[in-house]
Amino acid sequence: MRPPLDPRVLRPRLAHVRWIGGGSGAGKSTVASRLAAELGLQLHSCETFTAHVSRSNPVDDPLLHAFLAMDMDQRWVHRTPRAMLGTFHGFQGEGFDLIVEDVLALPADQPVLVEGFRLLPRLVRPLLSAPSHAVWLIPTPQFRRAAFASRGSLWAIARRTSDPERALANLLARDELFSNEVAAEAAALQLTTIDVSSDLTVEELAARVAGCLGLPSR
Repeated sequence: MRPPLDPRVLRPRLAHVRWIGGGSGAGKSTVASRLAAELGLQLHSCETFTAHVSRSNPVDDPLLHAFLAMDMDQRWVHRTPRAMLGTFHGFQGEGFDLIVEDVLALPADQPVLVEGFRLLPRLVRPLLSAPSHAVWLIPTPQFRRAAFASRGSLWAIARRTSDPERALANLLARDELFSNEVAAEAAALQLTTIDVSSDLTVEELAARVAGCLGLPSR
């Protein structure tokens, strides 16, 4: 079993880190990459979980291992969006300690920008030296679908099931539920969120994120 995180020890060690979380398809990776390139920040993305599978175990990460044991229809067709949300490891905080471990392994003499949907407000908040060190992007359902479509990934998972239409509808509904939960959790913890819609350009969104995080914006 992995030891629990100790915020009292970790908070000063992570004071140089800024965090961008939020719903899937909100533009986190695009904005973080832009800001890191412009400002010379180290960028760490935690969107995928495959790098952590080999470091996981069924005791610490039961939801992940249950997910890995499912076939595609069991994951995306035969369950409700609410059930998907409640049992998806990345949406329930599993593996967050591994993300922190990865961030701590980066050089500490340069600011770090961490981005990903797995950065849940309740997990990040205890590690913040100041609330302004983190922001969460909350996409509208329309923006999320358009973002996936523009990437060519809208049907990437759904087409691997026996019922792509139902699988896609479930996925989009699950992601909307997740975004709503993140927004509510951040609000309850008095953390900053940005609503993301097609009204915002990438440049405008990057500038808002930089402002929220106290970063200079070009």
